[in-house]
Amino acid sequence: MKKTIYLLCGLLCDAAVWEAQAAALQPDHEVRTISFEGLASMQAMADKVLADAPARFALAGHSMGGRVALEVVRRAPQRVERLALLDTGFEAAAPGEQQRRMVLVNQALKEGIASIAATWGLPMLAPAKRSEPRLVKAVVDMVGRMSGAIYAGQTRALLGRPDATDVLRSIACPAMVICGMEDGWSPPERHERMAELIPGAKLRLIEHSGHMSMMEEPEAVLRALREWLDMNTI
Repeated sequence: MKKTIYLLCGLLCDAAVWEAQAAALQPDHEVRTISFEGLASMQAMADKVLADAPARFALAGHSMGGRVALEVVRRAPQRVERLALLDTGFEAAAPGEQQRRMVLVNQALKEGIASIAATWGLPMLAPAKRSEPRLVKAVVDMVGRMSGAIYAGQTRALLGRPDATDVLRSIACPAMVICGMEDGWSPPERHERMAELIPGAKLRLIEHSGHMSMMEEPEAVLRALREWLDMNTI
């Protein structure tokens, strides 16, 4: 029987962010990519994942999707067969975070999502990758498929996120933490701490990659995910 793998998308991301990995894993697994347009809380996003999930499944989350994955583990730890967290975090919202995030949200609501697509997307990439036209276009186009209302709702979800330190400590399945070495939004040091908190977790840092590691270095991320899928149950 094929393993069911959920790939959870991050803020302003859709299935394009996981396209390379989903295509490569699909022949041997049932791959379900989930994005979170129209939802405004971590709880609602976790409910979407669990709504039609099988009794046991593998779960990988990127950025905001990693935080959703932790909420899924909080609610149904016995159902998560293995967990991968990519370019994400675990802390509650920091002081001043709301004000910083709302600058671009308000611009998107007033002027349209296209007005912030490049402003938001380019810093997510490693510096050297910001001059790769095909990659930049893929990120900007993905953001452009969203809307100011989607951005506002997902931002509300992120600002209301609970601290997940205790969830990390409680994880009892094979786990891997993956991060772009040049991720300036959620840096490697945070992922090192996450890997320390999760019993038996493996840490894999992706060279030449920023926050959008799956799009920036798709083969390196795929290798890490294949290793994750082969990890023995702890």
